[in-house]
Amino acid sequence: MDHLALLIDLHRDGERQGPGGDAETELALQLGGVDRTASLQLADIGCGTGASTLLLARLLRNASVTAVDLQPEFLDVLQARARQHGVADAITPCASSMDSLPFADGQLDVIWSEGAIYNIGFASGIAGWRRFLKPGGLLVVSEITWLTASRPVDLQRHWQVEYPEIDRASTKIGQLEQQGYTPISYFVLPQHCWLDHYYRPLQARFHAFLRRHRHSEAARSIVSAEEHEIRLYEAHGAHFGYGVYVARRVG
Repeated sequence: MDHLALLIDLHRDGERQGPGGDAETELALQLGGVDRTASLQLADIGCGTGASTLLLARLLRNASVTAVDLQPEFLDVLQARARQHGVADAITPCASSMDSLPFADGQLDVIWSEGAIYNIGFASGIAGWRRFLKPGGLLVVSEITWLTASRPVDLQRHWQVEYPEIDRASTKIGQLEQQGYTPISYFVLPQHCWLDHYYRPLQARFHAFLRRHRHSEAARSIVSAEEHEIRLYEAHGAHFGYGVYVARRVG
């Protein structure tokens, strides 16, 4: 089994594939001033197994939600959960790359993306997705962000290798302005979104994952990398986190 297949196997049973929380998703909706009764076209890009997708479908009663993810395995889990929650009719799964989306120009009222835009880079994502929004359409994305002006060397080194676009919120907000958005709000995901909602459930799956793959070198390497990232957050979480950026397309 190759590296990607192993990662999918580790993460597909998780409620979340990255930090987040229902209360924080709802807060972003509130800050964006979304009318929960309106007939909206919304795309959740990089939705994974659908934690945010399912909540958005429940909260936005008349919305049509397109759940976009490159991995069909994640979308299969999402569809099963949507049926359990009674929102399957409101969600359309779409197996697509986030840099080759199937939407028409000006089709969407809302673009949502939690913990996923890093796959193509923040600057590239907000620039490429803008055309799919209606004028005044809402963009909500969470993005790994430096929370301090300086940080420990080992932390700096790790994230510069993993995601060279990591930067402070002031830079990200400036990029939104440059790409034709009006920033509305910004907040940082609290610690429980990392530990309680993502890392602890992930750690609980390590043993079964390793057993399924007979403690292969490839499987052990993935777990080791995840454990390293967890230790970095536990030690240095004051210096970095996920910023949630809420903005509207200008004109």
